[in-house]
Amino acid sequence: MRFFYIFVSMAEISISNKDWPRVKIKLQRKYNHLTNDDLQYSEGQEDSLINKLAQLVNRDRTYVVFTLKKALVNIDNNRL
Repeated sequence: MRFFYIFVSMAEISISNKDWPRVKIKLQRKYNHLTNDDLQYSEGQEDSLINKLAQLVNRDRTYVVFTLKKALVNIDNNRL
């Protein structure tokens, strides 16, 4: 008998629609090749955003999550 397990990835962070514009600006400053279309986001779609960003900036998922968390820590600071 074979068993198959499905791993469901849960986003390690939560980004509100309120915070997203500030995070988006920080990302565009750090990665100036990212367009507004690249950074389309709706609350609850963190997992999709992380995967997309990982491809666009050629980094792994862990790095992208770290970068997003860093952007959220001090949301009023423009630095990333």
